[in-house]
Amino acid sequence: MKLLLMQIRDLPSVREEEYQSFLSYCGLAPRELDILNVFDTPRFGPEVLKGYDALLVGGASEASVLEPETYTAVPYCIDLLRHTLDVELPVFASCFGFQLAVLALGGSIIRDDKDFEMGSIPISLRPAAADDLLMNDTPDGFHAIAVHRERSVHCPPGATELAFTDNCSHAFKVDGVPFWAFQFHPEVDRAVLVSRLTTYKAAYTDGDDHLQKVLDSAVETPESNALMGKFVDRVLR
Repeated sequence: MKLLLMQIRDLPSVREEEYQSFLSYCGLAPRELDILNVFDTPRFGPEVLKGYDALLVGGASEASVLEPETYTAVPYCIDLLRHTLDVELPVFASCFGFQLAVLALGGSIIRDDKDFEMGSIPISLRPAAADDLLMNDTPDGFHAIAVHRERSVHCPPGATELAFTDNCSHAFKVDGVPFWAFQFHPEVDRAVLVSRLTTYKAAYTDGDDHLQKVLDSAVETPESNALMGKFVDRVLR
């Protein structure tokens, strides 16, 4: 089995941290997971998927789907996701990957300058989750890590919403193909949240007191973290 992680990370330490998180929660060996980092390779086509059994898409703290003129890889990322739909390649997309998927399906993304979701938050399930291959045994109200200034209020066309909060859509599956997207971070646990927010505190918090308040309220997120292993076991194996 061979998977490709499309990574949208610039800092070397965060690149490695994210890669290790995907390896761990997917239950993969390093030889089973390659990286396409779009900061290094901003232009690419569907040929990058040759030989892979699935595509994983990570988060981003240094890019925006709403600024393709600055982050020139964004249109290529969207085109690649559309290609996976055409060829029915399994996809598991997290956070920034969720937002790319929304745009690929014709949905819309908005930006919050304040009062955005950050930390470990409770996620509510839609009735459709009970029949979903990945989420049918996930409890309603499970906690997940979310840190995002951009969001989709509605599930995009051609997909079935699986999970949500009052602020936004949080999970969907594209109808008829093995493509799942999550606004929260299934690959991030409490320890990684602490590290990640400490690294990017200037971008997401109002200072040390705000950061500490978020971290003090954070809880472990085992149900969220289990989703990646379910994707590998139930879809790919």
